[in-house]
Amino acid sequence: MIVQDDDDVAFLRTLGERVRDLRARRGMTRRSLARESRVSERYLAQLEAGQGNASVLVIRQLAQAFGIVPEALVAQSDPAPETAGVIATIRSLSPDQVRSVQQFVGSMVTAGDAAARPRRIALIGLRGGGKTTLGALLAHERGVPFIELDREVERDAGVTLSTIFEFYGQAGYRRHERACLERLLDTEPRFVLATGGSIVSEALTFERLLASCYTVWVSASPGEHMARVVAQGDTRPMAGNREAMNDLERILAGRDALYRRADVEVSTAGRSVEDSLTALRAVVPPA
Repeated sequence: MIVQDDDDVAFLRTLGERVRDLRARRGMTRRSLARESRVSERYLAQLEAGQGNASVLVIRQLAQAFGIVPEALVAQSDPAPETAGVIATIRSLSPDQVRSVQQFVGSMVTAGDAAARPRRIALIGLRGGGKTTLGALLAHERGVPFIELDREVERDAGVTLSTIFEFYGQAGYRRHERACLERLLDTEPRFVLATGGSIVSEALTFERLLASCYTVWVSASPGEHMARVVAQGDTRPMAGNREAMNDLERILAGRDALYRRADVEVSTAGRSVEDSLTALRAVVPPA
């Protein structure tokens, strides 16, 4: 029997908060996470409340005995020694130092793509912000293709997004999303791209986007996001959820720091399409 001390309680509480944060970033309800993970909603609720069961603590205690981090025990493969060393070093840094390392690595990645980035404009942000409307208008002005990444995913898969999520889950969608982005970067030297709102929660895909495109966060207030999505007759992924606005606010809060990694932000809150387009036109590189 595992006897929990204060440190164990704090660990379980932190684990629950991380599960909640990850779920919010991906825009997943607890029900959809339960379906994809094959973990009951009841247990997920307990986990998010900081009441994970004893087996979680067993993994943690074994890791402490080995002098390693818990995730090393459940990793599907051992990292290369060099990679493990880098991970260990990063874990010892302060948040400001980690951001500096991230910026340095990002500059290395984008160095060879510096000329291409301004010709590829990528709009990120939650649904209902205005990415599609503004993106299509900006692309027309610049004389370049306007591309919606989700539509490319549907063409690539041969089915609708709802079918992808229903049969293949988030993992299946992410595979198609990354493949479509890579194809566009290989074949389209100039474009305006509207991405899915959750692309920022997939680290490798988002890093690729940031390295290859000039990114703009198209933002709005939670109420405007919701009103615009409802006006379009589409409430996915909040359909059937009585706490839709609370979920929306959690998603925005969970992704805020990620969206802020864009090159610039354009707020459409309280603005007409014309005013928003003027603001967007002013912050993107010349065609």
